[in-house]
Amino acid sequence: MKFSKRLANLGTEDAFTILNVAKKFEQEELTPQGKSLVYMQIGEPAFDTPENIKQAGIKAIQENKTHYTPTSGLMEVRQAVADYSTKGTGTQYEATDVTIHSGAKPGVFYTLNAIIDEGDEVIIFDPTWPIHFSPVKYFGGKPVFIELKEEADFQPNLEEVKNAITDKTVLMIVNSPSNPTGGIFTKETLEALAKIAVEHDLWVISDEIYDKIIHEGTHLSITAMPGMAERTILANGASKTFAMTGWRMGWTVTKNKDMRAQIEQIQSNDTSSSPTMNQLAVMEAVSGPQDAVEEMRKEYLRKRDILVQLVNEIPGFSAKAPKGAFYLFANVKPLCEKFQMNCSDLQKKIMREANVLLLPGTGFGPHGEGFVRFSYVGTEETLREGCKRIKEWAEKAMA
Repeated sequence: MKFSKRLANLGTEDAFTILNVAKKFEQEELTPQGKSLVYMQIGEPAFDTPENIKQAGIKAIQENKTHYTPTSGLMEVRQAVADYSTKGTGTQYEATDVTIHSGAKPGVFYTLNAIIDEGDEVIIFDPTWPIHFSPVKYFGGKPVFIELKEEADFQPNLEEVKNAITDKTVLMIVNSPSNPTGGIFTKETLEALAKIAVEHDLWVISDEIYDKIIHEGTHLSITAMPGMAERTILANGASKTFAMTGWRMGWTVTKNKDMRAQIEQIQSNDTSSSPTMNQLAVMEAVSGPQDAVEEMRKEYLRKRDILVQLVNEIPGFSAKAPKGAFYLFANVKPLCEKFQMNCSDLQKKIMREANVLLLPGTGFGPHGEGFVRFSYVGTEETLREGCKRIKEWAEKAMA
């Protein structure tokens, strides 16, 4: 039975693949011994969806708002997202600039589908979320990785960006705040990237899913830079900010009417539209009270500070405090050198010997080698127990 050759180019998200492996390991090897894993790897908010948002979804179901909507979403929901995006980016958006999706992933996937032809090149700032580069390969494109160095505070080298542009470059993907580094691109960086995009007539995807989880400074969007509103596709969603991962709701926003039409056309061939009741819950999320969002942000900041201290006390580990999101990208190069193994094998070793689950940096691109990602969305007890286990293991390993 035949399968498409392009499937060989499609990667995955390590957070889910490794979770499946870990669950099997825990069940078969740890549970019989009365042990368990400490999970510190996935970006799954431990908070419940705020009550007002849940009630909006329930109300929609009770009122039988359970039928198809237009492909791009209900107009009142699109208007609410447009207002929310205008406030968050400083770019004036209208309802007609918005397409509602079943998650943020589809919006990125549809946009890449609309842009990339065989052989096209895409500038990827690496390390980054794997769904930024996996579909590029799937559609026949070539990811061009620009390293985000820890010593440069995970800012790109602009000369490297300029030198990477060829006549095949069609797109640049920006993710700030970043998964996995927690880095935030400065105003100077965004301005320079915007000039490069305009000069070379590039599309830009700006993934701003963590725009409300800022620990230092304020959120800046490349969409607000001169010449960017009509060449940028803003990707965002409800999962992280509003603890709505299971609702699977996201959106793309762009002033480019032709691009929005292409995204809508592709979505109409895929999901038709997103769930009606979930759209109405999103409308409440983006237009209702934001108190819960701020409380979650404060709690993430508190846990960030705890985790930074704990991780830097572990032999062979070091980490800078992330400025946004809820991830800590820890340097483990001393341990990789000690055991003469890559960070993926080190992650497995830590899982098996310290019984803590992290993610290897290479799941986020080739320049993630030598790093592991922690997530600080769990309880304080989880953070402390996980770091305690790793520290005890590392003290023996580095002795």
